[in-house]
Parts: sequence; structure tokens; C-alpha cells
Amino acid sequence: MPRQSVGLSLFSRTFFLLALLLAGGIFAWVQTLRALELEPRAVQAAQQIASLVNLSRAALRYSDSINRVAVVKTMTDKESMRVLPREPGDRWEPFEVDRFTRRVGAELRSRLEPDTLVASKVNGQPGLWVGFSIERDPYWLQADATRVVPLTPGTWFVWVGIALLATLVGSVAIARLINQPLRELSFAASRIREGEFDSVLDENTLTSEIREVNIGFNRMARELAKVEEDRAVMLAGISHDLRTPLARLRLEAEMSVSDEEARQNMALDIDQLDAIIDKFMDYARPGDAKLVPVHLSPLVDKEAATFRDPREIRITSRLAIDLRVMADETELGRVFGNLFENSRRYGRSTDTGIAMVTITYVRSGPWVIVSVRDQGPGVAPEKLASLTTPFYRGDAARTAATGAGLGLAIVEKAMQRMSGQFEIDNAPDGGLVAHIRLKRAP
Repeated sequence: MPRQSVGLSLFSRTFFLLALLLAGGIFAWVQTLRALELEPRAVQAAQQIASLVNLSRAALRYSDSINRVAVVKTMTDKESMRVLPREPGDRWEPFEVDRFTRRVGAELRSRLEPDTLVASKVNGQPGLWVGFSIERDPYWLQADATRVVPLTPGTWFVWVGIALLATLVGSVAIARLINQPLRELSFAASRIREGEFDSVLDENTLTSEIREVNIGFNRMARELAKVEEDRAVMLAGISHDLRTPLARLRLEAEMSVSDEEARQNMALDIDQLDAIIDKFMDYARPGDAKLVPVHLSPLVDKEAATFRDPREIRITSRLAIDLRVMADETELGRVFGNLFENSRRYGRSTDTGIAMVTITYVRSGPWVIVSVRDQGPGVAPEKLASLTTPFYRGDAARTAATGAGLGLAIVEKAMQRMSGQFEIDNAPDGGLVAHIRLKRAP
């Protein structure tokens, strides 16, 4: 059977594209905000520190030597800063190490003096230290370093993570909202494919395009339901109306025709017409089959027993007696009956004129694969795919056959109803081999 390609669902694709778009937008905004936030935060921090320095300078400048000590002690106790004399031997480390701190230092010097010192550590004590002078006396002002700390990468990461999480949640909701009508349409289409025509899509949705699609789909479902109903009535009528005159013809042939050979030929023609009607009815049978455990070997033996003439076909079964599959017994009987009939008509050996049919099996995981092989001439490879087409016959020699050309088409359709698979191919050493794949019974 042809393999189906595996790809992203429409929901996954929509979600991925939306998430990618929104995440890219968030990243761009974060970078923009970081760039715009740096300058105002640096200026604001420098302004605050410069104000503290100016206030401290003013308070100390206009205090006498006795009150100056009290002012310094009060600022240390009441405020988050200290004012200390700057000694020549003080060891300090520069504050300006990155773009933000360099901007803060430049702003402080523009608001204070060009020779203002800005340090991150003095004599081993961390903080924001600003060196200034009062009447040529040098001082250090130690301020709270958190005043000039920008948002850290960790903080940005937290906010970006929250934004991305909100993006993912929003993408899921948007993708689900976008794909909801398509998911409903897909579900309704699958129900119609399975022969259920009662799916009704919302014809009052606000989106005009979706509304038009739903209206058209509902109209199509109603038309298909009507066609299916008409087809069932027509097939029932054909079966009844054709079999009635066929029964009369058989009766008249038996009573009126005196020639024994002519009477037998007429009876054979009537049987053939009756069988063709059965083929049409089998092919047109709707719906899914009810699957139950079926013993395969007795069923195959039963179908093989109907082909009694050893001059036409000989069937050899190599199935295990305990082999069971999930199937509909009647449908599976039709499958093997049609395969045997196909071999009887087209799979005869060119040497003996007898169709030698062999039935084998293998277990493959949860599946059972049954192979029905004949020793006939096979079929040209380019024509294999057409063998299950209704009314198709593989070559010119087969056009003399009296069948309806539906045997393998019925097999394929029956396997679909039983959730199985059907393949047909030429055997490596001659003949045609049909593989049917069914679920193993528990």
C-alpha cells in the first residue's frame, strides 16, 4: 500500500508560526527598551547622586567645625550615605567599567566638577563613592550603590520569560481559534467519507469565508445523502426486477426447450446473469463491517470447497488451525471467494491449464498477512494498479471472460470495510500473489 507522508498538522504549523512571530517581536521590543532605558536611568541616577553631593557639601560648608561632626554623624545615621575625609593613601577602584557606569560618571562630572572621582570600592569597602572637595578639603561620599544599578540580565531574563510564556499561551489560543472551523470541516469530511451524511456545519459563523464554505459543504452533504438513498433504492429495484424475469426464463427453458444442450446453455447464461447481479450488489454494499474474531482456516476451507472441479482449480491451504483474525466472516468469505474465482479464471498454468492456488500466512506484529498465490502468467507491472478498478480486465485474453470485472474491486472494498489492507503483485518466480492484511484476534 502507498505510504502516507507524515508532516505537521495545521494546528502545529499555525502555532509554530505565531509563536515565532510573537517571540521575534518580543525580542525586538526588549532590545529596543533596553537601549531606550539605559540613557534615562543613567541620567536619573547621576542626578540623584549629584544632588546628594551638593546637599552634603552645602551642609558641611556652612557648619562650623563642632557642628560639622554632628552633621556627618546625622547623615550617617539617618540617611543611606556616609561622608568621610579623603586621605592621600586611600585605595580605590574605578566605578566606570561599562557603558551604563561610564554614562553615570560622565553625568556626575558635568553636574559637579570635571575632576570628580567616582569609585566602586574604597579601602576594600564597596559602594558608590564620589570624591569631592569643600574649600580644598577632600571628602568621600558613600551612597547606596543600588541607586545606580540598571536592570540586571537576570531581571531582563525573568521578564522576557514571562513574556514568552504569555506568547506561547496566546499562540495556542489563537491557533486553536483559527483552526477550529477547519478541524470541524475535516471531521465532517471524514464522516462523509465513512458514509455518514448527517454532519452539519455552522452556517451562522461570523467569518464570511468560513460561512460560505460551511453552507456549500452542508449542501453537498445533503445532495450526497440523496444520491446514496436513490442508489440504494435503484440497486434494490434492479435486484428484484431482474431476478423475477430470470426466474421465469429458467422455468420456461426447463419446460419449453427440448434440446438438452441448449437447455443447459440457457441455464448457464441465466446463472451467469444472476452471479453478475450478486457482484454488483456486493460492490455497492455500503457501511463498515462489524469485526469479530474469525477462525481463518475453516473459513478458507469452506470457500475452497465450493470450487469442486479439480480440472480447473486446485487449492492448497497452509494456514494454522488456530489462526484467528478480526474480521466480518461473511465479508471475509467473499474476499477469498473472489480471489479463488479470479485465480480460476485468469491464473491457470500454461502447462496444465489448471489454476494451482497456494495459501500461506505470516504474523507481523499485530497483523496477519495472508497470501493467495497462483501459478498463472501474471500481469504486466504497469497494469497491476488498475486490477482493482471496476470493470477492468488485465489483458486482451481476459476479455473473453464472462465475469463482471468486479472481483478484485470487491475484495479491495471489503478489506477497507474491515479496516484491513489489500495488495496484489507478481510473484518473483511467476504467477500472481494477493496479500490481505488483517488485525490479529486477541
